[in-house]
Amino acid sequence: MERTPDGTPVGVDDPYSVAGVCDHLTDDGRCRFALTRAGDDPEFAAARRDDDYACHVGPDGAWRACPHYRSTTDGRECHRCGLPEVRIAHDDSRPLVEEHHLSYGGADAAGPDDAAGPDDGEESGGDDAGPHEITVALCRWCHTKVHRSFARINDDASPGPEAIAARESRRSREQSESAFETASERFDRDDE
Repeated sequence: MERTPDGTPVGVDDPYSVAGVCDHLTDDGRCRFALTRAGDDPEFAAARRDDDYACHVGPDGAWRACPHYRSTTDGRECHRCGLPEVRIAHDDSRPLVEEHHLSYGGADAAGPDDAAGPDDGEESGGDDAGPHEITVALCRWCHTKVHRSFARINDDASPGPEAIAARESRRSREQSESAFETASERFDRDDE
């Protein structure tokens, strides 16, 4: 199983099996990285420019081959148990759903457990241009289970009682804040 730089498991053997479409891919199949950040990698940008900025990976999604591949989560619901995020505006409480790294981008993020091992390159056939940043959304409770045990992100799991209670508490607060009160009702309540 893949591990973080600290040595804790990330809950998956192959991050690319769960990874989504590249964050840099535009709707029309062009590479946004080459369009907007050409100075960061001039050779890559020049090659993309010569090909009308088309994504060199193409529709097959062999993301390992791209040196600038990145797939980050939108964080709307837990990938493992399906718990939806409920955020209250102007509330600094900890989110229910957090970003969970399956793979860390940048060479400085590699830890001692990230050295080439028996799992590296088997599925990729040696064409891995990584390291790539790959994240999924996990609720706080699944996040803890994945890092502190052998739980996997693709386990068939349901939200735990604590997670459901936290979500329902936020939903009731959200509904109470969206209720309409006239100014006279608010001032009458404040006088009591």
